[in-house]
Amino acid sequence: MHKYLRTIGFSEVKKQKQFRELIRDVVEHFDEKQTVEKQGDGIFAEFTRYYAGECGLSVCGQFEEDGQFHVEYCYPLMHGEKITTENLPVTIERHADKESFAGACDDLRIGVTLIFYLQDPVKHMLRHQDEDLQNHEITEERPLILTALARKGTILLPLEKDKEAVKVEKELSKNRSNLLAAAMDGDEDAMESLTMEEMDTYSMISERIVKDDVFTIVDSYFMPYGIECDQYNMMGEIQDLETLKNKVTGERIVKMTLDCNDLTIQACINEKDLLGEPAVGRRFKGVVWLQGRLQ
Repeated sequence: MHKYLRTIGFSEVKKQKQFRELIRDVVEHFDEKQTVEKQGDGIFAEFTRYYAGECGLSVCGQFEEDGQFHVEYCYPLMHGEKITTENLPVTIERHADKESFAGACDDLRIGVTLIFYLQDPVKHMLRHQDEDLQNHEITEERPLILTALARKGTILLPLEKDKEAVKVEKELSKNRSNLLAAAMDGDEDAMESLTMEEMDTYSMISERIVKDDVFTIVDSYFMPYGIECDQYNMMGEIQDLETLKNKVTGERIVKMTLDCNDLTIQACINEKDLLGEPAVGRRFKGVVWLQGRLQ
């Protein structure tokens, strides 16, 4: 049973019988169905039903020769509409145990490689039907939309900033991205500048942490969390906010558009798992499962 089911409003699904009934509901009353014929191995299909806006459940599996559908796996999802990155190489690689895929993208604004769970695997398989997806990774330069599912989260108050400080911060972020790009190309001067910048930052934090709370120093962050490579601990400013309702369970889901290190990521969380009152301008902090799809 998927541990992020509660994120899309199924917190009371705790038994395997309930889980099987939910899967049957998706297959019988799907909103979207996608299929792809695998070379010499039948038809792979994905059924998706949306239970609260763009939040839903996808069930993937294989059609047998007798026409029976065999479920292989399922995953909760939220389809976002805000593009996170453009014109950057995105590498997609198949998981070892099933017909699902992981993606990776290097974005200099974050400073770490973004690894995510690929939504819409059938679309990816259709785009590359003539290629061996099981043994080769695919790299494409396509717009990437990232979304995040959270099991628990906290709302923090915003930091007070004037317009001039925001402008300076954006300029510094842009300069840092340029330095990182140059350093990756082997520019020694850029490497030295980045090293000095890190030392200055460390010195500033060491002085402020004595009297200030860490969340008054750190505005946003995005860093890997735990063993699973597509889970992250993140904090970002809420730019847009919407409350959705699961049409089956009635549970309320909070959907947020977040600005995290200049990345736009849409996230959702079950209202009962969110501590604090969300509002535009405040910050969301939580551990998330990162998903993505290519345009």
